[in-house]
Amino acid sequence: MSNYQAGPHLSQIEIPADLRDKFSEEELPEVCNELRQFIIDVVSEKGGHFGASLGVVEMTVALHYVFNTPVDQLVWDVGHQAYGHKILTGRREAFDTNRKYKGVSGFPKRSESEYDTFGVGHSSTSISGALGMAVANRVQNKPDVNHIAVIGDGAMTAGLAFEALNHGGVEDTNLLVILNDNCMSIDPNVGALKEYLTDITTSHTYNKVKDEVWNLLGKISKFGPNAQAIAQKVENGIKSALLKQSNLFESLNFRYFGPIDGHDVEYMVKVLKDLKDIPGPKLLHCVTTKGKGFAPAERESATKWHAPGIFNKDTGEIIKVAPKSPQPPKYQDVFGHTIIELAEKNEKIVGVTPAMPTGCSLKFMMEAMPERAFDVGIAEQHAVTFSAGMATQGLLPFCNIYSSFMQRAYDQVVHDVALQKLNVVFCLDRGGLVGADGPTHHGVFDLAYMRSIPNMVVSSPMDEQEMRNLMFTAQLPDMGPFTIRYPRGNGVMTEWKTPMKRIKVGTGRRIKNGTDLAILTIGPIGHEATAAIEQLEKEGMSVAHYDMRFVKPIDEVLLHEVLGKFQKVITVEDGCLQGGMGSAVLEFMADHGYTAQVKRLGVPDKFIEHGTQAELYAECGFDSAAIVAAAGEMVSRATKKLVG
Repeated sequence: MSNYQAGPHLSQIEIPADLRDKFSEEELPEVCNELRQFIIDVVSEKGGHFGASLGVVEMTVALHYVFNTPVDQLVWDVGHQAYGHKILTGRREAFDTNRKYKGVSGFPKRSESEYDTFGVGHSSTSISGALGMAVANRVQNKPDVNHIAVIGDGAMTAGLAFEALNHGGVEDTNLLVILNDNCMSIDPNVGALKEYLTDITTSHTYNKVKDEVWNLLGKISKFGPNAQAIAQKVENGIKSALLKQSNLFESLNFRYFGPIDGHDVEYMVKVLKDLKDIPGPKLLHCVTTKGKGFAPAERESATKWHAPGIFNKDTGEIIKVAPKSPQPPKYQDVFGHTIIELAEKNEKIVGVTPAMPTGCSLKFMMEAMPERAFDVGIAEQHAVTFSAGMATQGLLPFCNIYSSFMQRAYDQVVHDVALQKLNVVFCLDRGGLVGADGPTHHGVFDLAYMRSIPNMVVSSPMDEQEMRNLMFTAQLPDMGPFTIRYPRGNGVMTEWKTPMKRIKVGTGRRIKNGTDLAILTIGPIGHEATAAIEQLEKEGMSVAHYDMRFVKPIDEVLLHEVLGKFQKVITVEDGCLQGGMGSAVLEFMADHGYTAQVKRLGVPDKFIEHGTQAELYAECGFDSAAIVAAAGEMVSRATKKLVG
């Protein structure tokens, strides 16, 4: 049973049908107040995404009140904002396990609830998913099912959203797109679409006339059989009279309604009831405030309150335990500061990120060199090809994209960068298992998918010094496509601003000699191997350790050394086993006739759920304890074989 007390209204809601059956429209504001407070109570003590869910409390209540969910299908884009939805759909008692190991997922997930109609986590998928559902139900003669996609203005910048709108406008379906406009994704939104939406929301003429339109729509049933024709005339009047430019959404054949106040739950209920009876594709533009109802989140940076961690719900003070000694930096900050050092000496360097300047720390370069750092919005494909375009003109882009998000731009990496052998440096943040964000955000596939591409260099530093050296190496002349992947979280060096030097591409390093067994690692997971080797040597085993540094080109000289000396080898990687570093070692062995016994440790062939990184390393079997166990088993097996 949950330790968190729900208010008198919220405590009566186990599923949305309770909301619809037990409460009048006049009671909904109090339901919203209690729902908002419940989110604040839990997230302040347990952590998680915060501002986005507070911003859609009224919208969430109104949607579940008007539509017959889960028969009517509701799709949340990304899912940062779906905490209220989860609480109203049978997960209130378990909500304090949100994002915890074996607990409730931080994102909508089909296997978790029938109300989570589409699994999400990456942005801009909601319209495509909801349109697919709508067409499927039309094909199966279920015309009365409604399909609602809730998408933020930040997510609307991605090409996938426009592809879906373009298709949706010509399909005769019961599709309602709700544009949640708060001028934010994680960082402030950028681009022409943001300016366009601002023009709509601040137009006095537009807002005056749209109020009259809503009044008319509320009475439209009185017009009898001519209702649709009259509504169409009203809409045509809007298009011609209200904006100097044509309405973007109307031009895609979506009936546009709004903008309306997304925090007026009773009005939202009225509007949604009206729209429910209007056939065809529709878009409702709602203006909301991220962090609504929690004064510090409204007053301060929305970026800060996106996922603030633990905080005092009364004062808004974010609670951080002060370290007893200086702590190593986050890898993202090593990138953020190092690129400035390099750019100060190399005028060709520019930085690019798709809407993650804070998350990847390109924000430092955007402040120091605003003319050389670019936030292109939530548009990973564009970020890659934009970088390629700059590279053709002699610039050297450092394109920083989370590993999991880079999957969305794979074609652009292959076709627009690697095929043309352009000098683009891909800095893949959040490589490996990322923790509480779970399977939608784990960056476990990049070593495998990048090493399969011709012309691509694929590397991963074991520590901050190595990361700086790889960044320095990547910006030297004629390096071509170059990938540097690194994990979420802190490094290991407090004195990390070391002089940078070139690393010969395709070379690893021997960290420690040994005689019984060799452990080969790639990236910071090598520190788990270091800890394991210390334990193994206490047990009397002599273990060598090699840091591969590069998966492509792999260090063949080093591998000849290892496989010529050792019959027992363990490979360790914070990435998928299929096609990863261990696979590269096996391929080398097959090509050169080696027959050593190799144990590969890494992420198995399944999607890994959420939890702390330490919990997930243990689950996947490549933390220090698992390495010790694997080494002990290999040596023990060999000893038994000799004795036998």
